[in-house]
Amino acid sequence: SEKVGLLKVDFLGLATLTLIHYAAQNIRNRHGVDFIPGDLDLEDAPTYEMLGRGEAKGIFQFESEGMRQLLRDARPNCLEDLIALNAMYRPGPMENIPSFVARKHGREEIVYLHPMLEPILSNTYGIIVYQEQVIRIANVVGGFSLPDGDSLRKAMGKKDQDLMDKFEGQFVDGAVGNGFSREQAIALWDQLKQFAEYGFNKSHAAAYAFLAFQTAWLKAHYPREFMAALLTIEIGAQSKVSEYIQECQQMGIDVLPPDVNESGAAFTPLDEGIRFGLEAIKG
Repeated sequence: SEKVGLLKVDFLGLATLTLIHYAAQNIRNRHGVDFIPGDLDLEDAPTYEMLGRGEAKGIFQFESEGMRQLLRDARPNCLEDLIALNAMYRPGPMENIPSFVARKHGREEIVYLHPMLEPILSNTYGIIVYQEQVIRIANVVGGFSLPDGDSLRKAMGKKDQDLMDKFEGQFVDGAVGNGFSREQAIALWDQLKQFAEYGFNKSHAAAYAFLAFQTAWLKAHYPREFMAALLTIEIGAQSKVSEYIQECQQMGIDVLPPDVNESGAAFTPLDEGIRFGLEAIKG
């Protein structure tokens, strides 16, 4: 489709958006407060402290056992960290995670092949994590236009050897022209080539991390309202309901049995806990 000039767009249907909507309704009903996701403080310390403890059950993209352990190791303290962890936690880039964590916490020196790379890689502690960094390196170091940088990224991702051979000389010559030694330029090309096989798109990871932060903020600041919403979207999935009831118990929130006077169809947050939703009753 792209070859004939058509735009390809992927639309994702995410239950997380419904989760945030239900949590916002719960907050409005209980506290009279309007939750506006775009107005959150992205440096909110309680949110990052909770994530750093690995308390990420129900948090978009971060609730698997492996990801929760990674949160405990990395102790993210900014959105940029969440974006990088999201991009790296997949086959291929995972091998860079130990180095990323060690550099973040000062246990490993942050090394740049050349000073020109520091502005491009400083947010990821000197490690190439994103496709956009490949394009930027091609542009700034190799002298490529941005469209050519994107063509290079595609060629590397698809292992188009003919196109890569064509670009290699152009990149090495451009880097040498910008003050790299030929050895440095070839070493950087090899790094890019190795990375681009599994590079992740930063804009994609950022959108995911922003949603993850919103859900984490809700869990940190409105735990009853958040967990009630989480249980509600999983009505019908008995194992998930059971898992999240256990999570409530670990958080010190009682899940109260159904009550004909207090239960709604959904799970309802109350001062004394969360009232079981009638729709979740089997039979």
